[in-house]
Amino acid sequence: MSDSKVPRRGGRWKRSTGALARLFLPLLGACFWAAGAAYKPVIIVHGLFDSSQNLLNLQRFINESHPGTNISIIDLFDGYKSLDPLWMQVEGFKAVIYPIMQNAADGVHFICYSQGGLVCRGILSTLPEHNVHTFISLSSPQAGQYGDTDYLKYVFPEFVKSEVYRVCYSGIGQKFSICNYWKDPHHRDMYVNSSDYLALLNGEKPSPNSTEWKENFLKIQKLVLIGGPDDGVITPWQSSQFGFYDDNETVVEMQQQDFFWSDSFGLKTLAAREDLIICTFSGVQHIYWHSNETVFRGCMEKWLV
Repeated sequence: MSDSKVPRRGGRWKRSTGALARLFLPLLGACFWAAGAAYKPVIIVHGLFDSSQNLLNLQRFINESHPGTNISIIDLFDGYKSLDPLWMQVEGFKAVIYPIMQNAADGVHFICYSQGGLVCRGILSTLPEHNVHTFISLSSPQAGQYGDTDYLKYVFPEFVKSEVYRVCYSGIGQKFSICNYWKDPHHRDMYVNSSDYLALLNGEKPSPNSTEWKENFLKIQKLVLIGGPDDGVITPWQSSQFGFYDDNETVVEMQQQDFFWSDSFGLKTLAAREDLIICTFSGVQHIYWHSNETVFRGCMEKWLV
């Protein structure tokens, strides 16, 4: 008698758990969907000579910390195409990124690596309808670049840094992305007169668009500047945090830069709002910023909500 009752109880239990599963699994799925939906989409832009494949570790970090996040690594201007003029890249990236923004009612986040940080600056300045909440600039030469690096030797193998201005500060030179932010501290006047990208964005060169660009840029809620002394590519490394050389090649920190005090594009305003975050890490080489989990946990994770 007892043996015959076991299967019946087991049968009822199986039927009950089946019913419970049908009831609760959709609810559980809805909870996971809601958790993912709570995170704003993240748009990632690569750097010089990179592609979307170089940023897969960063994508993994985000997925692990914020499951369900919609992540878009924009696959444009890869490899040699990253040498195209930055205004051309801005328009190309903008055409792909804007529809993502339109589908994100609560806004999006930017993570922009190396040269990509300057591309994102151009997008944020020239796109009035952007809805970027946090802009994370990951080891990007925001104040310019002036250094003998492997990247420079690859593009201009016959020149050292003191001679690059001869090429960059010309009509032909400005057709190369690296020249759009090459900033020789010994030839500042030539930089201001010739640069048709960074000098305009940083307000070092007059532009009829400067007021509008500043308003657009200040629509971001947070600016996170990440860099460090062992970068080895961004020169000086403080450029990743808007510091740069004077004409003696002594680094002048962001807070003493003219564009900060004049608030030409909104940097001082962001600092006054307490929406400017500086994050410095030692021991990280340039090509490893986006695959360093410690940097992600310490400088990016909490802003990507």
